[in-house]
Amino acid sequence: MKKYFLFMIAGFALSAQAQEVSDAMRYAQDNLTGTARFRGMSGAFGALGGDFSAIGVNPAGSAVFTTNQVAITLSNHSTSNKSRYFSTTTKENDNSFDLNQLGAIWVFENEDTSSNWRKFTVAANYENTSNFDNKFHASGFNPTNSVSQYFSSHANGIPLGDITNIPFDALTYREQQAYFGYYGFLINPANDNNNNTVYTSNAPVGGNYYQENFIETSGYNGKLSFNGGVQYTDRFYFGLSLNSHFTDYTRVTNFYEDYADTPGNNPNAGPQGLRFRNELYTYGNGFSFQVGAIAKVTSELRIGVAYESPTWFRLNEELRQNMVVDCPDCGTRNPVIVDPNVTMIYPSYRLQTPGKYTGSLAYVFGKYGLISVDYAMKDYSSTRLRPNNDYRQTNTQLESLLDVTSEVRIGAEAKAKQWSFRGGYRFEQSPYKNGKTIGDLQGFSAGLGYNFGGTRLDAAYSYAKRDIQQTFFSQGLVDPTTVKTVSNNVTLTLLLDL
Repeated sequence: MKKYFLFMIAGFALSAQAQEVSDAMRYAQDNLTGTARFRGMSGAFGALGGDFSAIGVNPAGSAVFTTNQVAITLSNHSTSNKSRYFSTTTKENDNSFDLNQLGAIWVFENEDTSSNWRKFTVAANYENTSNFDNKFHASGFNPTNSVSQYFSSHANGIPLGDITNIPFDALTYREQQAYFGYYGFLINPANDNNNNTVYTSNAPVGGNYYQENFIETSGYNGKLSFNGGVQYTDRFYFGLSLNSHFTDYTRVTNFYEDYADTPGNNPNAGPQGLRFRNELYTYGNGFSFQVGAIAKVTSELRIGVAYESPTWFRLNEELRQNMVVDCPDCGTRNPVIVDPNVTMIYPSYRLQTPGKYTGSLAYVFGKYGLISVDYAMKDYSSTRLRPNNDYRQTNTQLESLLDVTSEVRIGAEAKAKQWSFRGGYRFEQSPYKNGKTIGDLQGFSAGLGYNFGGTRLDAAYSYAKRDIQQTFFSQGLVDPTTVKTVSNNVTLTLLLDL
């Protein structure tokens, strides 16, 4: 039967070691999601409003609506990951459908014609802000480093007696990784004394280790927004949104290593290969707010400003690990199976993502179309894990590795009778100072819509590409894999006047 163990006071040290910069970045970054009209213009809606997803950029956009409306959006998300590990290139694709957006807005006109407050609006909107469905595969021959170095890097400094005498579910995260390395015969203690703290690799000498890493992720980030907006005279719009966030994320990693082609390997002695499986489940919720304003400088020119607060998440994590090692002389049974049959349930921790400032400019050509530009700034180095005392090292890494970024979105729309034709471009700087761990993002989009009168149907296609450098493990085995990620998205929105 599967065992569960909840860390209390001692567990804070474990959870602090288990969190990495990449875990925080998963929730700190924005994705282009929402209605088809919004996506068709690459999200450049901060000074326009009148769209459900535009409220997510500038909450004053709700006050631009003139009628009660409801909208529903379906989306198909396709991702292609082309990875290069040393001299080997592999490719993996993933495809998924989701209900991406659902919202409704109510418009209340002020019947007092002498008042400058013309109307107020109330809206509720749900969006999948991130789709985590993805697959990654990398493989190749590593000329120098084995996964055993990952286990020895954790084990060094830990007494052998702790690894062998303390129950697995009472070990810290580092000690657990040492446990796998020791009982998987991948590391050797310098001596068998319980006080030993020095470990060496048991992998065959000579390099040329064949390695594969399969990663499959699933889940989503969801945001439910409650918005209020007001219009003052014919020129000013103001809005406030209160956002409830919730997340559900699963990552399954299968790492393989084989020594058949290692020059120093003896096929009858020592480990010949292994599979190390990790299953991480993260879930939780959060809160954020947004304020914004839109002004009509002239009947054609509009400007918008908005602020999005940090999102304050409370997250929970569960981790399950096991290992299978092919080792003909390591015991009475081959393969050697190291499976504590324990699901580690860590204490809840808090994550604060960075806030965001957006300035927008739009020009409307009467009934013929428009062009819009959004510029946003975000300080990723302000991302924090809490309590700070438990995550001091990770927070120091966040501050030193991450940077202030700029994002530009440009969108245009042309109208011909009931038809609308849209296009857009977006550029987002890398959140990392080195510009490589996660590279710059570039994206393009196109879309069209048809207005039936009280009903509108919109469709959009969006494309984005980004280069990423990632490692199989956070320490020990840290040779980089370069991944070229391409995302394609097809979106369909049905909008109804009420």
